[in-house]
Amino acid sequence: MTLLAELALIFGRIVTILPLLLATTLLMGKRSIGEVPIFDFLIIITLASVTGADIADPSVSHIHTAFAIVAIGLLQKAVARLVIKKRTFGKWITFEPTVVVKDGKLIIENIKSISYSIDYILQMLREKNIFAIEDVEIAIVEGNGRLSVKPRVEQALPTVADLGLQPTNERISYPVIMEGRIQKEVLEDLRITVEELRQKLQQKGVLRLESVFLCTMNQAKELHLAYTERDERIERIQH
Repeated sequence: MTLLAELALIFGRIVTILPLLLATTLLMGKRSIGEVPIFDFLIIITLASVTGADIADPSVSHIHTAFAIVAIGLLQKAVARLVIKKRTFGKWITFEPTVVVKDGKLIIENIKSISYSIDYILQMLREKNIFAIEDVEIAIVEGNGRLSVKPRVEQALPTVADLGLQPTNERISYPVIMEGRIQKEVLEDLRITVEELRQKLQQKGVLRLESVFLCTMNQAKELHLAYTERDERIERIQH
């Protein structure tokens, strides 16, 4: 087969396989392209691998690829229905929600269990417009990896705009200690020395910096020890 013939064959496969892939995805439903649970994520990867091999390699049987795509789509559909009918089965093939912040405190063991870093937790909180971890009543990493946050009531209502007050940035907290390590750049921005930080920690009964998982400070130089060693998985919050 000449190069031109092979390229024409590949183009023909693209034209025929994409409509089939679209039809299969529509059959699988919104669940397959929305929040993407772990099983659906694996299904998508498998579909991509099968389709890619068929398009790029003319030696792959086209009919076999078409059968594989339809079979994968039907399998996903069957599993999705089984998850709805059998809740226990659903718990086997996906992640459970994990509480990572409760009452303004990080839950270390839960964070370690899902292999998330402090930086990533803080980033997700900022994406929810939460800039001070002590303002969080509860934060949960859902089964799809997204973060659900419930701010403390006194922080949620009323807003600054409701009261007509001048906004302040004192509620924005910055990490000055992360996993026992001092963030010197942050201290410099806040115009506070390491010795001053140690004194503030001693006032809170902390003698060893290495024992601090996360410590934050706002512009008013108020410290907040945002962690707890207790494992507080909340079983009533499930997928």
